[in-house]
Amino acid sequence: MLPFSVLDLSLITQGATPADAYRNTMDLARLADALEFRRYWLAEHHSMPGIASAATAILIGQVAGVTKQIRVGSGGIMLPNHSPLIVAEQFGTLETLFPGRIDLGLGRAPGADQRTAMALRRDPHAPDRFPEDVVELLHYFEPADSVPHAVRAIPGCGLRVPVWILGSSLFSAVLAARLGLPYAFASHFAPGQMEEAIALYRHRFEPSDRCASPHVMLTVNMVLADDAAEANVLVTSLYQYFLALRRGRPSTFPPPDAGLETRLPSQELAMLQHTLSCTFAGSQETVLPRLTEFLQRHRPDELMMAFPLYDHAARRRSVELAAGLSPLVDAVFKAL
Repeated sequence: MLPFSVLDLSLITQGATPADAYRNTMDLARLADALEFRRYWLAEHHSMPGIASAATAILIGQVAGVTKQIRVGSGGIMLPNHSPLIVAEQFGTLETLFPGRIDLGLGRAPGADQRTAMALRRDPHAPDRFPEDVVELLHYFEPADSVPHAVRAIPGCGLRVPVWILGSSLFSAVLAARLGLPYAFASHFAPGQMEEAIALYRHRFEPSDRCASPHVMLTVNMVLADDAAEANVLVTSLYQYFLALRRGRPSTFPPPDAGLETRLPSQELAMLQHTLSCTFAGSQETVLPRLTEFLQRHRPDELMMAFPLYDHAARRRSVELAAGLSPLVDAVFKAL
């Protein structure tokens, strides 16, 4: 079956606290583990009122500690905010504590606005050095006798933590292909260059000892409910949240608004329809045809799902229904 995974931003909902968000994350991770999802990734964002996963490596350790078999990782660590050595040490520590269960996804964006990026003491030229920083980080995971410099990541040295390149552009696709690394595309909020990036990555891929052939993971938003009409209301929380970001007024994650789409200016509605086009809202029955068409068209090797729902019980139900889609998708592909 096509592996399904979970992307979690540890959402802080309106009226709740980061502590509530962490409790929900731990609960959702245990559920995803029990439902045999492949991975549970957390994303680095800063100064965002609705996202509690800023200290990503710490949260990954907590999630790994309450789960049993699911791989836990970053989707992603924004490498320009950190020294490669520090990241190698953090993820070497995680891999030592939870052997065989840690992933390291790396991104080039700051995960923040420019003012926050400077508050992170980030070198404004760091994104330009992203390819070199990735190579340096990879070296820190090599065995001690193959590291070409005296500095070592301890722990980290020799652990070969799986490294992914994350992105939403052709730049990331070319880099992942050149380095022979698996590639995760952020189609859940930036689908514009998805098809071109995937094609470029697959065409230019250079096999490595880390990845023998191109390996693509696509990320989508999944808002499922037992009733399609209910799901179409639940997804309006995501629309409001994204609109607030685009308007420069980020907020906590809001409750659904059933009449939202009828009140939006046509320009904003068109923006949402384009930017969030890889969002699947409905029941299993209504989502399955569109999802299988998406998978047939793009042929990802894995699918990662974000579950942007306001109510945690509804989010849990959406994860359960998503797990139930896996055999249905598999049956459709076998019938082709």
